[in-house]
Amino acid sequence: MSEQAAGVEESQARGHRVVVGVDGSAGARAAVRFAVEDAVRRDVPVEAVVAHRPPEAWMDFDAVGEVQYAAAERAAVGRTEAVLAEVLREVPEPHPVVHVTAVLGSAADALIRESAGADLLVVGSRGHGGFSTMLLGSTTMQCVLHAPCPVTVVHSAEAHRERLHLRRRTGGGRVRAHRRRFRGAAAEFTGP
Repeated sequence: MSEQAAGVEESQARGHRVVVGVDGSAGARAAVRFAVEDAVRRDVPVEAVVAHRPPEAWMDFDAVGEVQYAAAERAAVGRTEAVLAEVLREVPEPHPVVHVTAVLGSAADALIRESAGADLLVVGSRGHGGFSTMLLGSTTMQCVLHAPCPVTVVHSAEAHRERLHLRRRTGGGRVRAHRRRFRGAAAEFTGP
């Protein structure tokens, strides 16, 4: 464990806890901050979950040498510890105990599985996905729909600024919904 992430433990937490998804995005940083503050109020630990997929898992196994899963897990934990250390510097004391859990697989599956029995699952509204105009990313949507515990979705300041920028580009007002007919059925959509 790095010195910068003092107070962060790698062992898995179980029982009463706040689980937070960490991918290094602005939304994840906002979610970590919320999770830490909420865990202090609840007097429970935080379990920071990072999902990782080594590049070798996406390639043809015949073209790949030895798979380095342990190295990929260590790298994911190291990135998560760096994000946690950065956020913990911004949050006033006292800090809860923070556990880091690295899971091989998709982020949504990892968060849903690891949040079983938790008091709360906290996720950022958007991660690193390519559809920046969406209010919720696909991982967040899957967690909201399938998590076995309450879920809090945290919007980052960057996401808020992006939505304001999009609104200003459309003339500053709300985009009006228009009705169009497609094959006899009415459909709602936004557009000019």
